[in-house]
Amino acid sequence: MIKGEMMTKIFEKILITTDGSVKNQPVVKKGLELARELGSTTYVVYVIDETPFTSSQIEVLTDEVYLKLKDEGEKAIEQMKKSADGVKLETFILSGRPANLITEFAVKNKVDLIVVGSQGKSGLERLILGSVAESIIRMANCMVLVVKSK
Repeated sequence: MIKGEMMTKIFEKILITTDGSVKNQPVVKKGLELARELGSTTYVVYVIDETPFTSSQIEVLTDEVYLKLKDEGEKAIEQMKKSADGVKLETFILSGRPANLITEFAVKNKVDLIVVGSQGKSGLERLILGSVAESIIRMANCMVLVVKSK
């Protein structure tokens, strides 16, 4: 068995997470590069994070806010499709707690590798999104590749 065949067997299904930010571009690039080289089934997941809207002060995610966040997700997915360069993507926009949804999706779809960023949309969100990556690492039943932002 040559190295490429072994890698293909290991990573038949790859899940790439995206938030559409500039800092997320290295995640997209690395995930697509692996998928292209290995011929993997490739899932792209954008999660509308409802966590900030479930505190005691804000109980409901309003339709207007939800639609704006969903629109951001659709733009992020479209951006990924433009970068795919021959990689067939199965795309999903989910809503809820990111780490939980990503790891549940990975189990349900028998994902072999989750590709996630070390940092999200802004420096201020670093602690929150960094904790999402950390939670994914702890919760995942598969390998997790954390790609550093540049």
